[in-house]
Amino acid sequence: MVDMTQEAFDEAVAEALDLIPVELTEQMDNVVVLVEDEPTAEQLEGSEDEDLLGIYEGTPLTERDSWWAAGSLPDRITIFRGPTLRLCESAEEVVEEVAITVVHEVAHHFGIDDARLHDLGWS
Repeated sequence: MVDMTQEAFDEAVAEALDLIPVELTEQMDNVVVLVEDEPTAEQLEGSEDEDLLGIYEGTPLTERDSWWAAGSLPDRITIFRGPTLRLCESAEEVVEEVAITVVHEVAHHFGIDDARLHDLGWS
């Protein structure tokens, strides 16, 4: 397990978001990125992974229609600090894993599924 402050982990998430091309971040719509210590039981329910590093909760851009935005809460991308720190063996590995997780969850916002992300090497 890596010992990393909340601030340093938050910075790793911010840096990962900065890696996403501006052309894509400008197209992200009604989505927030959060950092939480651990996933909730409800978030783990839908996951095949007991060490869930991140989750996208919302309606992908590819599935939205003209009625979607009226009163919709923002989609949520949540990155989980505890599972990430337990998985990694160094601060550098945490930064790398956070970047992979952020890109993976942002891709879900754009409608890319796990199978395609796996094919692309982002799983």
